[in-house]
Amino acid sequence: MLEVMNLTKKFQSGDQKVIAINDVSLRIPEGVFATVVGKSGSGKSTLLSLLGALDKPSSGEIFVDGENITRFGDRRLIDYRRSKIGFVFQNYNLIPNLSALENVMLPMEFLGIRSNQREKRATELLKEVGITSDKFKRKPTKLSGGEQQRVAIARALANRPKLILADEPTGNLDTATGKIIVRLMKDLARLENTTIIAVTHDPSMSEKAGMHFTMKDGKLT
Repeated sequence: MLEVMNLTKKFQSGDQKVIAINDVSLRIPEGVFATVVGKSGSGKSTLLSLLGALDKPSSGEIFVDGENITRFGDRRLIDYRRSKIGFVFQNYNLIPNLSALENVMLPMEFLGIRSNQREKRATELLKEVGITSDKFKRKPTKLSGGEQQRVAIARALANRPKLILADEPTGNLDTATGKIIVRLMKDLARLENTTIIAVTHDPSMSEKAGMHFTMKDGKLT
């Protein structure tokens, strides 16, 4: 469950104060895939940074799995990012010298999970996102863009996070592959009982979303 209450983020730009996020409130249950659509400069990337605890709000509260992350100190924020949240990026951000399997296993290593358990979970996730076993040991450069994004999604799910944030997840994919990835994220949100939020400038992504929002000038509509 994600709940955001009266979230505001202000920046100082020269002599001007910029309100990047303006009193945003939303509530997204577990098991739901949601989209936030907006043009460049609308505030959607800033919103993602706040939800991911990569930046702190000027005011307002963010609750993830019942915990108010805006009150966390630096140490708890590190633990939160490791265990409660997963990220999916437009450019995949896979480690180039690791195989698909090793990329998915990596986040679990930071939590001290044993090697055999990491491999079992990674294998299950790769199969779940549609990567066949003959590609488990391939490096990212030997995979297509769609396959790399599937691996990235599997990696984001590795530690069973309560929230996954996807930044333009279909931005580098062709239209047909992009639709498959969107459908996959919707299905995985339900199967893994996690909340997935994708920010995008592409309104067509919202067609498959369980919930969708539009962001303009720092406000959600």
